Amino acid sequence: MDDQKQIDARSSLMKRGLEKAPHRSLLHALGLTREEIERPLVGVVNAASEVVPGHMHLDKLAEAVKAGVRMAGGTPLEFPAIAVCDGIAMNHEGMRFSLPSRDYIADSCELMARAHAFDALVFIPNCDKCVPGMLMAMMRLNIPSILVSGGPMLPGHAGPSKKTDLISVFEAVGSVSANKMSAEELEAMEENACPGCGSCAGMFTANSMNCLAETIGVALPGNGTIPAVHAARIRLAKKAGMQVMELLRKNIRPLDIVTQKSVANAITVDMALGCSTNTVLHLPAIFGEAHLDISLDLFDTISRKTPNLCHLSPAGKHYMCDLDLAGGIPAVMGELARGGLINTDCLTVTGKTVAENLAERHAHILDTNVIHTLDNPYSKDGGIAILRGNIAPDGAVVKKSAVAEEMLCRDVRARVFEGEADAMKAILAGEIKPNDAVVILYEGPRGGPGMREMLSATAAITGMGLGKDVALLTDGRFSGGTNGAAIGHISPEAADGGPIGLVRDGDIIHIDIPNRKLELKVDDAELARRKAEFKPSPNKSPYGILRRYASLVTSASNGARYRDI
Repeated sequence: MDDQKQIDARSSLMKRGLEKAPHRSLLHALGLTREEIERPLVGVVNAASEVVPGHMHLDKLAEAVKAGVRMAGGTPLEFPAIAVCDGIAMNHEGMRFSLPSRDYIADSCELMARAHAFDALVFIPNCDKCVPGMLMAMMRLNIPSILVSGGPMLPGHAGPSKKTDLISVFEAVGSVSANKMSAEELEAMEENACPGCGSCAGMFTANSMNCLAETIGVALPGNGTIPAVHAARIRLAKKAGMQVMELLRKNIRPLDIVTQKSVANAITVDMALGCSTNTVLHLPAIFGEAHLDISLDLFDTISRKTPNLCHLSPAGKHYMCDLDLAGGIPAVMGELARGGLINTDCLTVTGKTVAENLAERHAHILDTNVIHTLDNPYSKDGGIAILRGNIAPDGAVVKKSAVAEEMLCRDVRARVFEGEADAMKAILAGEIKPNDAVVILYEGPRGGPGMREMLSATAAITGMGLGKDVALLTDGRFSGGTNGAAIGHISPEAADGGPIGLVRDGDIIHIDIPNRKLELKVDDAELARRKAEFKPSPNKSPYGILRRYASLVTSASNGARYRDI
């Protein structure tokens, strides 16, 4: 078999030979010439949408990817993928469909790729669940692939020299409720906080995952931080299209790149950046598809030895565009490599190792205000902490880098709500007081179902000026834009009989983030009595898609992956 037939071996199964004449006829119906059919067929997965701001420009990137594929001798064939905008879906029933969309995206990409025998794939996502969904499909398929995201949005403005983003608007809702801001000021902010296309401007879930895709090695350098509106993003997409053909020629596949060492690199950079707590859901799901099981303990082990080098919004005043100007992910990885904290011999989609990529780009920090050095970190340990205790025996997750000093170690009084809506009413009505802990039950993967984000609640608490005095605990999850003592993913969830369901109004909960403890200060006898009487009451969805999801999904401590069937 000649070199050409070796690199299009997959598609040859549907396009070569006498019996494949009907198949070729359908390919001709697409407008393809014989020459195009003879070339390797590259699937271009485009999540463009008129619904999601982070995706409204992806058609331009898809055209750039296809141009790159053609320049390198391939035939690109584009097909769509769905995506949910978490911001628009927030705080109503739409948020129940966000996390489930991750697995449906993975499934649909796999269906299309296997049914049409593509030789290689380029994935073009941008927002929250689309990135991990596509990465899960990439691992399952294990054919030459590369991911190129749509890039971050630029920050908006809330007045002269005052940058802002979507999270500021969520927080402003609480400020208006507390009479700290006028409705007119909020109206002006909502028109200017999100200036155009791209994933929201801070280190939220979408940007966290796009940065980590670069770190893992399945996206080109620059993928995580080049702004959506910059020409460099178009050039990156063209290079991705060209590079996937090089991966095909060399038969470099995702599972050649994604190894236990690259897992450690991803979690290390996660901790250094202070990424979204949602990475603790997505990375286990992605690496699980690569047959690599990772536990919450691995996150905490790496966090304890990885300095936190960045405080991007919501943890600080910097945005993704600032990180890009400071040297981007290569600069962060270069600094971590200087301290021997990452594995530099890992292969990447450039066809080179991490060390070779860093040397080629002369990776170093260009602005130490944005990326701190190892000698001057924000903290000596990472941005995320895993807590355990009698309320969370299987673990809970908190974005430590975004917690005020006053809330790192504190006793708080429980205010218990069955669902986000009731909690939100109490918060906006001014019923939550300093030293309270808002405890929200039945928002886990099964109990929700769908494991909704609680951004509206946490942002309202912050906007009302209670961020240093009030905690929020839930078996649900949080946006990457959440700040404050927001402790989520509490496992087992209430719907599974988890002890979070035993908390009662007025109970004292001890939070000790530095020592990784989360304890309900109720004696064992009383807890045993409550457990004997406890009858979980998860939400029963009227929607078939959510009922199916609830029947398949596992615990948040396992990445909310589907159980084996």
